[in-house]
Amino acid sequence: MNDAHLHLLVNHLPIVGLLIGALILIAGIFMNTSEVKLTALAVLVFSALTSIPAFYTGEGAEEVVENIAGISETLIHKHEESAELFFIITLILGSLSLLGFILEFKKLKFAKYIIYLVLLTALADGILAKNAGTTGGEIRHSEIRDNVNVLELSKEADD
Repeated sequence: MNDAHLHLLVNHLPIVGLLIGALILIAGIFMNTSEVKLTALAVLVFSALTSIPAFYTGEGAEEVVENIAGISETLIHKHEESAELFFIITLILGSLSLLGFILEFKKLKFAKYIIYLVLLTALADGILAKNAGTTGGEIRHSEIRDNVNVLELSKEADD
């Protein structure tokens, strides 16, 4: 197993965990059930933890694929930038989720405000997750690239 394979094994976990955690949190807020909110917050903490290996295996994956014909440095760089921002916000989300978990577990009134902040952060992080995932997929999957990227790659190939 090389670094690219390892990256592919773990890179979906933070994205899927974020989606599942946010959906469970929305359900917990509407149902006003502490157990459901705690479950959602735990999933979001897990998602943040999985973002660590996903992020740090990216450099090794780049080393494996950068010399493959048809792989664009432009797309790799775009993915790196998107992934870095997603990673940072996901770690912040995980920290807020852990704080919310503790406050909700202790049944403190202030927990409600942290949980709403977690939800807003998760929604914003979802946009970043989409960007990181899409830019990563575009590296090897030309069928998902938009026309702008195709034109950029053509110019890059000509240079």
